Amino acid sequence: MSTIEQPPGAASHSPTGEEWLEVQASPQFQDLKQRLRRFVFPLTAFFLVWYAVYVLLGAFATDFMATKVWGDINLGLILGLLQFVSTFVITGLYVRFANRDLDPRATAIREQMEEGVNA
Repeated sequence: MSTIEQPPGAASHSPTGEEWLEVQASPQFQDLKQRLRRFVFPLTAFFLVWYAVYVLLGAFATDFMATKVWGDINLGLILGLLQFVSTFVITGLYVRFANRDLDPRATAIREQMEEGVNA
């Protein structure tokens, strides 16, 4: 068997379809899904609202967006650049959250499945 099919050090147990369904119904997996949703949905909603406000300001508040801040730099440009900044911040927050909260739980569930133990 190649390392693509099974990485070195991986358990030899291959979960069955029934085991996958049991794990999906387990409290540990439900907790994992709930934690993910509690983090992702609010941040997604925040970003979509933030982006919609930016687009609406650009379409309907052109004088406001054209307000000069410094030289030829206006509010529209600053808010547009802040879209990129907010994307990177949200990505960083998610990575930190996943590393701290999601990955350990997912690893524990995976290890239980590989060992053939019900989660």
